[in-house]
Amino acid sequence: MPEVRNIKLGNLAAIVRSKNAGPYRVTFDVLFDCDENYQAVSSSKALNAESIATVYGIDRQQVSSFFEIAVARAFKVTFIRPHAQCGEGETDVYGAQQHVPLMNMPIPVTTTVKEFHDV
Repeated sequence: MPEVRNIKLGNLAAIVRSKNAGPYRVTFDVLFDCDENYQAVSSSKALNAESIATVYGIDRQQVSSFFEIAVARAFKVTFIRPHAQCGEGETDVYGAQQHVPLMNMPIPVTTTVKEFHDV
């Protein structure tokens, strides 16, 4: 039986990106180009609204939506921004640099799963 190891989400997904979803929210897309990696993340159940809140240090109630879209091999999450776009304390006007903590999220997968750069 294969062993389980942690791999960063950014090393499993083909694309992890963030962007504005209006002035008060930021949205994230996690897209996979192969079924094996998508299924590994999906079946791990490690990527969910609660884990997103933990990674970003926000309350679970701030995660306004979390979707898994199997037909697209994708996950989509939106949460309320800590600071409104262009507001005091805001550091990323476009929301385009917010995906890094998500990319670094460890996902437990079997040793048979290949990292994206190995595919």
